[in-house]
Amino acid sequence: MTESPPICTSDSRARCNRGDSPILPSTILLDEPELGLHPYAISLLAGLLQSAAARTQVIVATQSVTLINQFTPEDIIVVDREDKQSVFRHLDKKVIENWMEESSIGELWEKNILGGRPEE
Repeated sequence: MTESPPICTSDSRARCNRGDSPILPSTILLDEPELGLHPYAISLLAGLLQSAAARTQVIVATQSVTLINQFTPEDIIVVDREDKQSVFRHLDKKVIENWMEESSIGELWEKNILGGRPEE
């Protein structure tokens, strides 16, 4: 995979133009960044997110199976509503290990094996 270009903000644009690494905030929050993107562009987006996550905390909310499939179970935190509260949990790789032999992480999510589904 080719190296992703630096993420430039208005504060760091001059530095990016010189080829220096941009200054990233301590946390980046993105809500459904895949909306309107071609499926191939979503895989490029995942690479950019992973590159940024190596240098800062990145939190992404998504409903995209294509985007989820670009990550490992260790990268994913599922949010469920329980008793009118949001409950955050890491996926337990041991629990889903057998499922992953035949299904992608996105397929497991679609089948509601991972949780994270809307309240009824």
